[in-house]
Amino acid sequence: MTLVDDMATETGSAPRARSRSSAWTAVCRLDDLEVERGRAALLGDRQIALFLLHDGRVHATANLDPYSGANVMSRGIVGTRGDAPTVASPMYKQVFDLRTGACLDTQGKEQRMLPVWPVTVDGEGTVFIRDGGSA
Repeated sequence: MTLVDDMATETGSAPRARSRSSAWTAVCRLDDLEVERGRAALLGDRQIALFLLHDGRVHATANLDPYSGANVMSRGIVGTRGDAPTVASPMYKQVFDLRTGACLDTQGKEQRMLPVWPVTVDGEGTVFIRDGGSA
């Protein structure tokens, strides 16, 4: 396992992930995440948003809002719809299932998906994202 760059929260820049293997990339420490607050990171040259839930699960989505085209999903509002953990876009308020990326509330627009990635946390508290595009 390789070390992960520190998150630069004061400057607003995202950490650049470094590879552990061909399948998984370390992106941050679990301690770098706050419950129900998104954090942005780089997976290669793509921005992703990470979300830590109250139950300890971590979800990864594209940071790019599929409706506005802005990299803002890490600033979204975390919540639930039924048993689905969700994030609402801070731009136009579309609500996405963090597990699947399905848009649960399109706000009257056409259906679009938010790309998601599998996440794992190792025994040392390092958060890994599976490489190779969205799940």
